[in-house]
Amino acid sequence: MGTLRVPVVVPSPDQDCERLKKAFDGWGTDEAAIIWVLGHRNASQRRIIRDRYQQLYNESLIDSLYSELSGDYRKAVILWTQDPPERDAKLAKDELKTKKEGVKHLKVIVEIACASSPHHLMAVRQAYCSLFDCSLEEDIVSTVSPPLRKLLLGLVSSYRYDKELVDNMIAKSEAATLHEAIKTKQLDHDQVVWILSTRNVFQLRATFDYYKLHYGKPIDKDIMSCGKGDLESLLKMVIWCIHFPEKHFAEVIRDSIMGLGTDEDSLTRAIVTRAEIDTMKIRGEYNMMYNDSLDNAVTGDTSGDYRNFLMTLLGAKI
Repeated sequence: MGTLRVPVVVPSPDQDCERLKKAFDGWGTDEAAIIWVLGHRNASQRRIIRDRYQQLYNESLIDSLYSELSGDYRKAVILWTQDPPERDAKLAKDELKTKKEGVKHLKVIVEIACASSPHHLMAVRQAYCSLFDCSLEEDIVSTVSPPLRKLLLGLVSSYRYDKELVDNMIAKSEAATLHEAIKTKQLDHDQVVWILSTRNVFQLRATFDYYKLHYGKPIDKDIMSCGKGDLESLLKMVIWCIHFPEKHFAEVIRDSIMGLGTDEDSLTRAIVTRAEIDTMKIRGEYNMMYNDSLDNAVTGDTSGDYRNFLMTLLGAKI
């Protein structure tokens, strides 16, 4: 349900590399050629192009993009061209080293742990160790304070079963456990962390559905009724990323373009990381939540090559 458009007949990697090299050479940069090639290739195709570019020209495609492009457009194209696990590892590192207050900077970690496949989470953790000579868990421990640390460690350290397997009795029992923790405001209870970080997403969705059916309110609403602290906000983010990630990313995009100025980093992350996964669903959810078109929102708040690249990933014909 992504929006990436890959041509029916894809040029060979050598042809793509030649077109990119030509776009870099000469007077000025052929931005349209870069968008046309990289904006219409999936992750495995982009990996082959990167490797072949290095072989043909003895230089890194990422380095060439960095030297030829600029601004938010450069950030977006490089994020897109990187291998997804390496990209997400770098995004997580960048956010953790800021050591900000609140939970906004922790969104990328929750997205990796809860809105991605277990295989992708494992690949990100491996990439993180290779790139930074320490584990993602170590950096969370050193930069995130309790009780947020406890929940994040549980989420990134787990390896969920990735098949659609649901036990309704477990859903009923664990909905009751979650309800009791919310009622007593013990949101960082070990059982809460264990349930959210180990159960497969299909099981958790069944648990959340049972919670709403039996207790009258969606679980995220009951969590937010406990208070407006960081833990409540982080738990709501976890619930959304597991239950309906398209709603979470629609909110990320909306928040990035509302108010004074545009948060280009958040906007770029949401579109680049989901273009091959569920941007079609995000588009529909955005329309339902805000009675507005996602495409119009993006085009109205961006410009130039940056806008053209984002809209290409959203399936527009540029």
